[in-house]
Amino acid sequence: MPIRLCGKTAAEHVYQTITDKVTMLLNKNVVPGLTVIQVGDKKDSTTYVNMKAKMCEKYKINSNVIRLPDTINESELIELIHTHNADEAVHGILIQLPLPKHICEDKVLNTVDISKDVDGFNIQNVGRLSINAQPKFVPCTPDGCIEMLKYYNIDVSGKHAVVIGRSRIVGLPLSHLLLRENATVSICHSKTQNLSDITKSADLIFAACGRANFIDNTMVKEDAVIIDIGINPISDETKKSGYRLVGDVNYDDVKDKVYAISPVPGGVGPMTIACLLKNTVDCFKRSQN
Repeated sequence: MPIRLCGKTAAEHVYQTITDKVTMLLNKNVVPGLTVIQVGDKKDSTTYVNMKAKMCEKYKINSNVIRLPDTINESELIELIHTHNADEAVHGILIQLPLPKHICEDKVLNTVDISKDVDGFNIQNVGRLSINAQPKFVPCTPDGCIEMLKYYNIDVSGKHAVVIGRSRIVGLPLSHLLLRENATVSICHSKTQNLSDITKSADLIFAACGRANFIDNTMVKEDAVIIDIGINPISDETKKSGYRLVGDVNYDDVKDKVYAISPVPGGVGPMTIACLLKNTVDCFKRSQN
């Protein structure tokens, strides 16, 4: 059986660091503050936002969730962000994605003050990461992947890491973080030819393509490490909801072949939220310097 890379277990290690830092701050009567802005009422976005707010409450971080109708115009949203950029009680700002089509995501994300950009999506943070400079923050999901590997003592230095997916939220920043850890990185995407030839040469596979159970045992080599970042709903009449969540990797099909694998759910997801809270606390500490 492979090592099961449990995100909840690895996240507890991050949360312990957060707890220690927040306890010190509470003793000084100060509390980190996170503002989350959600536009529209998509069920999955609402679920994610509620999870973030719940964890903030658990770890004594002030959370202010602002829910806006999807009819809001771009200028109104940008003005709201400017207001929170200037608010000293707000240390981190998160824009829940996706935004409605009539709003330019780039313009909105780049409006967030770089020092409050807990998601690491401001172009200045993205650019600094891409040129191996020091960004204020890096995106939470890629950061969570790296933190998970470190928790389980999986060294990527000198290893061939294949990232499937090139989104600016996960694939691209993850590839830069892996390069920083001295991995040899291949980025694959929808136009990549002979994908299985590439994945079969990988020591580590990071699946973030958004296709349910896409990676099977014919696409991985013996003792590979797999981080499954995908989260896809598929029909399941045995569930009250009528569906269940699976990753981009067919877990049952590959588990007996690989060295380690993260499950879905319960793998990368908990690490993403833990890294968000870590970034929020770091936002506060930097604001005091």
